[in-house]
Amino acid sequence: MPTPDLDLSQLSRDHVLRALHQMDQEGPRMPLSTVYDLVYQGRRYAPRAVAQLAWRLALNQPEAPWPLPAGTPTNRVLEKLDFTVATKRPTLENSPLLDGDVAAQEHMQELYTGATQKPAPRKGRPASRNEATAEPELGALATPEPTESLSADVQEPALAYQLPAPQPYNQATALAELFISADKLTTTQAALRRRRNLILQGPPGTGKTFLARRLAWLELGATDAARVEVVQFHPSFSYEDFVQGFRPDGAGSFRLQDGILVNFCHRAAQDPERPHILLIDELNRGNVARIFGELLLLLEADKRGPAHAIRLPYAPVGSPPFFVPENLYLIGTMNLADRSLAPLDYALRRRFAFVGLEPEFGEPLQAFLAAQQVPAPVITRLVSHLTALNQVIADDPDLGPDFCIGHSYFCQPPATPSAAPEWLQLILEQEIAPLLDDYWLDQPAKAAQQKKKLLASSAG
Repeated sequence: MPTPDLDLSQLSRDHVLRALHQMDQEGPRMPLSTVYDLVYQGRRYAPRAVAQLAWRLALNQPEAPWPLPAGTPTNRVLEKLDFTVATKRPTLENSPLLDGDVAAQEHMQELYTGATQKPAPRKGRPASRNEATAEPELGALATPEPTESLSADVQEPALAYQLPAPQPYNQATALAELFISADKLTTTQAALRRRRNLILQGPPGTGKTFLARRLAWLELGATDAARVEVVQFHPSFSYEDFVQGFRPDGAGSFRLQDGILVNFCHRAAQDPERPHILLIDELNRGNVARIFGELLLLLEADKRGPAHAIRLPYAPVGSPPFFVPENLYLIGTMNLADRSLAPLDYALRRRFAFVGLEPEFGEPLQAFLAAQQVPAPVITRLVSHLTALNQVIADDPDLGPDFCIGHSYFCQPPATPSAAPEWLQLILEQEIAPLLDDYWLDQPAKAAQQKKKLLASSAG
């Protein structure tokens, strides 16, 4: 936004028209804006580039910087001079990468530092050898800014927080906060160590992500966040995000960059004596076969280490081949009730051990709620209603056990016992009941019947 003492009175509509004419004469020198266009006589221009050139013409100073950021502040100045600034969404021609939040796109427009064409030679003399081979100028600016200031603009912000100090973590600590038996925890740990790749699967709300992080801490022996990397798959997640690919940088071009997995493997390889854990939440929400690519080979427990390294498809000639270190473990979670997901292919399944989780409304949850001072009648109502509902869901041929309601909905009871009845009622009304409408979308009578039973105040 403009500062109170900023004087732009020297800028006139005539200066803007002169800037547009000059830009037409020289040809396009930067791509169109990804958010806004200045529209004049059927042509489109990047608003801030126009304002920059017009400002220099107004001051008669070829290096004067435009004092306002791109977006709304610049647009308002141009609109006051009777120019039209149109808002648009990104297109393939100007930016296949930006979409959605306008403020974020304005910020990305500010980071643009490259041009697509060389400037036209000045009239009156032939272009010199240096001009013919010079790098493109910045946007519509007459003189590029120093490289140092540009690199400072596109650097990622420094972390504003510190990772917590690792605390010791063992099986006794895990069992105190998990709703699984000691035997199941032991066999799950054994599966992770045997295969080095583990998937926790089950209905929603069964604590899969919660357990995955605790398994990582058990393997590390401490709550060491520096040796745990977390990523969540989704339909837009790709091989280039996970392994390696070409992505845009702050200079307006594309360069080869390592993905999350490769970066984490490098970290693990530099610390070979200690395990490192990669957690993949909602693993089956992405196109898993495409995301993993050749990792189907490298993830096998007996294919780890430099002896089994392979060259990645994007890697340049002469670069060292890539391998997954032996001290890297992968834990994924899968929600079996998501109808939008395709089953994992068998090639991927052979690389993982699978552990199923189920809703737990028995003694572990009841003891936990009692320790949190939830009154006994509330616990009885919760357990009886959810147990009965899950039985109906499991017996339904269109649903089955994968759609049962998990216990995670009830793992954060209120601080005071008097608030517990309302806490339970609100969860049932606002979180569980709407889910039943979705489960029995084509059977509204059955959904209404089960909601009525669920919300009944008695436990019987």
